[in-house]
Amino acid sequence: MKLEARRVPGFLAAPPATCRVILLHGSDDGLIRLRAEAVTRAVIGAADDPFRVAWLGRDEAGRIPEEVAAQSMIGGRRVVRLRDAGDAASGPLERALAAGGEALVVLEGGELPARSKLRALVERREDAASIGCYPLEGRAARAWMAEMLRGRGVVASEDALAWLGMQLGADHAVAVAELDKAALYAGADGRLDLAAARESVGDVAEASLEDALFAATEGDAAGADRALSLALAQGTTPIGVLRAALLHLQRLHRAELEVSAGGDIESAARQARPPVFFRRAPAFRRALGLWPGAALLPVMQHLLDAELACKRTGAPDALICRNAVFALARLAARRRAGGRSVSAG
Repeated sequence: MKLEARRVPGFLAAPPATCRVILLHGSDDGLIRLRAEAVTRAVIGAADDPFRVAWLGRDEAGRIPEEVAAQSMIGGRRVVRLRDAGDAASGPLERALAAGGEALVVLEGGELPARSKLRALVERREDAASIGCYPLEGRAARAWMAEMLRGRGVVASEDALAWLGMQLGADHAVAVAELDKAALYAGADGRLDLAAARESVGDVAEASLEDALFAATEGDAAGADRALSLALAQGTTPIGVLRAALLHLQRLHRAELEVSAGGDIESAARQARPPVFFRRAPAFRRALGLWPGAALLPVMQHLLDAELACKRTGAPDALICRNAVFALARLAARRRAGGRSVSAG
């Protein structure tokens, strides 16, 4: 069955004994993880009891039937947790359900489409629950943050909540950790204003070098600049940025060669090396659609030239690095707008 959002908190706090499978899926990895841990604690009283929890990775889905059939040595219901669950788990899961067993199977999936075999299997059964896990946005996100802080004895001002809503990104677990920091910073008086929010919470939204590079190759100059600022503030060196950017474009170029040879964008992205993290795959495919291989070559040369410039004595390396990434984003934006005859200079 597909569980309605209003029923989720109560269901995870006390999952019925008749429920044999819970599928957590969606784009909020942190929320998936938190909910998986919450339901595990509800069943066994802890999140990591080795006698009552079986941990399976993506390539171990075939072990689901044997783990479901296994008995705990110390008694009580067991939990079988499968990370990165995808359609490959549907066959083993169906066999496990047909064979019986008391264990609760908790599947931690990603963004599974409605046509997914795994979702279809879970959603058509009355002894299984499919739960979507997606980031809150706008007013709903601010209301959730206000509730979280109130639960920690803190009242936040409207401008603090608005600022936090812009900064805390889409990962639920990261947001919870940052709100915990804010609550500690608020201290005894229990009030969090904008200044206190800025002091206590790091800007963790899109806060990695990879975020900057994916934003740049899609033409999002503002997003690239913001994420790059965070990466540099966190200690990434300008030369490290430029080398990572070159590696990113080389991966994109190799995938584009596959497409030019007659392959499709989907398979080229899937076979990219190093592998593209599944959450990044849509952005990688969009970039592939923007950048023919011939257009990438001068940009890669521009990055090499920028690295050499950074190594010159007295060169403003942070500025050179920023300009190179911004130039990449500007070119991508022009390509997205329809311009094709652009240069990296």
